Amino acid sequence: MSLLICGSIATDHLMTFGGKFRDSLVVDQLDKLSVSFLVDELEIRRGGVAPNMCFGLGSLGLSPVLVGAAGDDFADYRSWLERHGVDCSSVRISETRHTARFVCTTDTTMAQFASFYPGAMAEARLIELKPIVDRVGSPTFVLIAADDPDGMLRHTQECRQRGYPFIADPSQQLAFSDGELIRDLIDGAAYLFSNEYESHMIEAKTGWSSGEVLDRVGVQVTTLGKNGVRISQRGAEDIVISAAADVHAVEPTGVGDAFRAGFLGALVWGMSHERAAQIGCVLAAYVVETVGTQEYSFTPSEFVKRIEQSYGIDAAVDVAPHLT
Repeated sequence: MSLLICGSIATDHLMTFGGKFRDSLVVDQLDKLSVSFLVDELEIRRGGVAPNMCFGLGSLGLSPVLVGAAGDDFADYRSWLERHGVDCSSVRISETRHTARFVCTTDTTMAQFASFYPGAMAEARLIELKPIVDRVGSPTFVLIAADDPDGMLRHTQECRQRGYPFIADPSQQLAFSDGELIRDLIDGAAYLFSNEYESHMIEAKTGWSSGEVLDRVGVQVTTLGKNGVRISQRGAEDIVISAAADVHAVEPTGVGDAFRAGFLGALVWGMSHERAAQIGCVLAAYVVETVGTQEYSFTPSEFVKRIEQSYGIDAAVDVAPHLT
């Protein structure tokens, strides 16, 4: 089975601010905003939504195919991903642009200020999926995550035209996309991923009600932060899964990517949506407890133990064979 993970490839520059942003903001002066925060720490980490998901899938023993564009500074990052089971042979290397960069500052309440330099990501629109499929085989799923908008649209349209089952995960690009683009990105998806705020943004921008969204996608998966995840499907009761137990949050960047990796890995294993959400929540817990999106590690027995602690022995028994 092949999993094509399309999305941004980036490095993350993560800083922590020891206070609260809200204490430095004057609401009626935001049109004149000019503030500077003295940060305590700087961590330069590997990131980008697609490599984050691929790393999570590789940690579960799968071999995802990374699809995206990077600069000629990608060599070390490529080696890291390949050591963790990721197929990087289909990454496009730009001749003129650096790999994208995400710069983010997080305060003590986990609020964030962030900016993103796209760089080589703009060349994702030049990537065709068919040569990749010819190399690795027919895809189980093509996940289309936040990336160059034209690239996201090209990949979505190609999936429809060639009959590749695809997962829509527009996430960070929703704020910058109009309703027409969002409708094009999610219509016909086997799965639609978003957080709760993004689900409302999708409805507001597309003009579709929650029911109309479900008419156009197979399954909608909505992450709810510390409250877990909700899985919705037309004509069925919602499934709500609690977050993993005993999570000690340190830094939230990349948590959603890890959840998606766990959920997708479980689908490949042929597991139920309930189990998929549980695996996703446990993988997400490892990320939120570290600084950086790919700095976590675990043994199969440690992962299964955490599944059992959070969701019971039956869940652990179901998951264990796939990890060992």
